[in-house]
Amino acid sequence: MADELMPKGEAAGQAPESAPQSPTASPARRKFDPQMAKLALLYLAICIGIPILSITAFHLPTIMKQLALQTELPFEGVQALSVLLATFVVSRVARRPMGDFGLPGRQAFGLRFWEGAVWGFAMLSTVVLVLHFLGDFQITGVALSRNKALIYALGWGAGFLFVGIYEECFFRGFFLFALARRFTFWPAALILSALFAAAHLANSGENLFGILQVFVVGMLFCFTIRRTGSLWFAIGLHASWDWAQTFFYGTPDSGLLGVGHFLNSTAAGPKWLSGGSAGPEGSVLALFVLLLSAALINLRFPKPIYPDRPA
Repeated sequence: MADELMPKGEAAGQAPESAPQSPTASPARRKFDPQMAKLALLYLAICIGIPILSITAFHLPTIMKQLALQTELPFEGVQALSVLLATFVVSRVARRPMGDFGLPGRQAFGLRFWEGAVWGFAMLSTVVLVLHFLGDFQITGVALSRNKALIYALGWGAGFLFVGIYEECFFRGFFLFALARRFTFWPAALILSALFAAAHLANSGENLFGILQVFVVGMLFCFTIRRTGSLWFAIGLHASWDWAQTFFYGTPDSGLLGVGHFLNSTAAGPKWLSGGSAGPEGSVLALFVLLLSAALINLRFPKPIYPDRPA
């Protein structure tokens, strides 16, 4: 079966192709690749199968009215484990390095990850700060004692790290590689960002600006991958944005409030500005912050590293 799933030439003993080398490639769309389709099915089977088995075996909750560590940590942890395992298995079957799918091991939790975390916290804080100056957001006090604040800070940090790993790997890891091989990078990014936004439609507290923001942030994540060559910056940014929104500022995240948040806060004003039930990420200001961040990231990482079409 491994020979069936390997790129042509590898089954005959040739060395596998290395990680993508150049951002330039032929613009012509490639034909349907049955080997890549088999890899995609294998990847989906692992990513979907393990969570379903875990939910059934351990009775993990799938519908929540609020975010709590008791439910988030096990469920998100299982999802993160499943997508990492799927990426590892596919890389071994295809005889490709994990870096081809955005997860070079040497960069794991390294400088790019922590830089992304700083960007994520700064971006969400910018939205909150502007809302505060406009009179649509107020911090009313601290909600936790020192010891509880530390415990919840670490707990939510782990929970949103799992979220960042799962969503970035699933929506911008293997599938970005596979679709970019067929359609080139930016058409693949558009497809996956649209799917990323569609996946958030089920969140009861989302609104129009919230879903639009999810699409735009998906494109921003793809842009960071294009410029840094891996998922680690995006994982750090994603986890930190959610951590700042749910734990630090105590605001809704896709319509759900977190149990154990650091600050008590209130939002007022029109939903298109304050974000309403979607939280600050549902504000129109978030879109401007994302676009500004894209311009700054363009300056920070001026050259594409992830190729237009992977080898």
